[in-house]
Amino acid sequence: MTSPPDLSSLSHAEKDTLILALFAQLAAAHERIAAQDARILALEARLVELTRPPKTPDNSSKPPSQGQKQDRPSSPDRPARKSRPGVGRTLHPDPDQRFDAMLPACPKCNAAFPEAWQTPQQVYERIELPPIKPHVTRVRLFGGRCACCGEQVTADAPTGFERGSPFGHSIAAMVVYLHYAHAVGMERLVLLMDELFSLSISEGAISNILARAREPLLVASATIQAVVLASPVVCSDETSARVKGKNWWEVRQTPLGTSVRFAARWVFVGTLAVLHIIQSSRGKTVVTALFGETRPAVWVSDMLGSQRGHGVLWQVCLAHLLRDAVYATECGDTVFSAPLRLLLLRAIAIGRRREMLKDTTLAQYLYDLDRRLDRIMAAVPLGEPGRKLRKRIAANRVHLFVFMTNRDVPYTNNVSERHLRPSVIFRKVTNGFRCEWGAETYAAFRSVVSTAKANSASVLDTIRFVLSSQRAREGLVNPG
Repeated sequence: MTSPPDLSSLSHAEKDTLILALFAQLAAAHERIAAQDARILALEARLVELTRPPKTPDNSSKPPSQGQKQDRPSSPDRPARKSRPGVGRTLHPDPDQRFDAMLPACPKCNAAFPEAWQTPQQVYERIELPPIKPHVTRVRLFGGRCACCGEQVTADAPTGFERGSPFGHSIAAMVVYLHYAHAVGMERLVLLMDELFSLSISEGAISNILARAREPLLVASATIQAVVLASPVVCSDETSARVKGKNWWEVRQTPLGTSVRFAARWVFVGTLAVLHIIQSSRGKTVVTALFGETRPAVWVSDMLGSQRGHGVLWQVCLAHLLRDAVYATECGDTVFSAPLRLLLLRAIAIGRRREMLKDTTLAQYLYDLDRRLDRIMAAVPLGEPGRKLRKRIAANRVHLFVFMTNRDVPYTNNVSERHLRPSVIFRKVTNGFRCEWGAETYAAFRSVVSTAKANSASVLDTIRFVLSSQRAREGLVNPG
């Protein structure tokens, strides 16, 4: 060990200089230590991030398309499938043609085999599609120059055969259906119409059909919107859409307990009606502009800020919270997040059985859920994900169990996500829209289609009804 220096020979001035130099070195050392401490904290935070489990569709809001599917077990490890009685296709009640094969004689001994003795031994069907070709009606309007007044006159066209596009409503409905519902592109649609229906049609004609479909679809969408705005319960969600090379947002909102659902990239959903709209913003102004002063009794959504404050009551999607609890548990929070996960599963299980439970039983379950949540909230979470989740639960716990006192309120926002899924698939296949009217038309189309499905109606028949009927403004509940 080095012996301390002898300072007795130093003057007071020299000692003061030495002290100041030591203070400067000490200050520089403190700065280095502070910088090193900050660096250590940053590295520790980075290490925590790298060692956390990855976010997947099972423990976060990531879409299923971004998840990594696990390999299926090999065949020897799979349990044997239980046997069950075989089933076959149900025979058609009224076949177009029957063919009865009778035996002229016994194939074994060649003895006579009267037809009266024979009974059906095997009955099956062979189904074929007949050749499909367009039905063409040529309209000729006669007339000429009147011998009395000298005016050139022409007969009026019969109803439904007015001059204009040669393609009728059935062809327009098929084009709109295939393009928007099944994401069939223009070039492939030309080939499909030619090869399946023997109909020669150009891409320009298809584009004109889609443009003409815009107005009646918007009329039908306005009818759906009116029903959505009057709904007491609205579910809402949003997803991105590409319009003219930029990200827009499709919203769906669904009213529950009414006859319309609303879906858009914003989307709003109900029991029998869905409305879709596509806007350039994901903000709260989209919903405010749509609903105005109207406030549904209950609003169901995830915890996105723009989804809040639009209803008298708000039901948080428990499925989103459940995934957050799963992720926090995987990050090591077994004190708070793990019990919260079990509580959310219990609440969802009760929600699934609401129709079989009395109001008094639901009230007891609600009290039990609140009591269990009190105990869970008293715990101190382990890790940052658990602390963030606890903070969100503390701020929104009054919105967790609204569905327990209102049977019309769903406990998750899954209905909105299901209605948005076709739009996501359409976006991935087509890469979006090249013009704003195309996005607007597609949103109206999805509103009509979702409403038809909610009413168990044929989608193609509903589109044909909207494009051809002058009564589209009156509603879509039973298009027939």
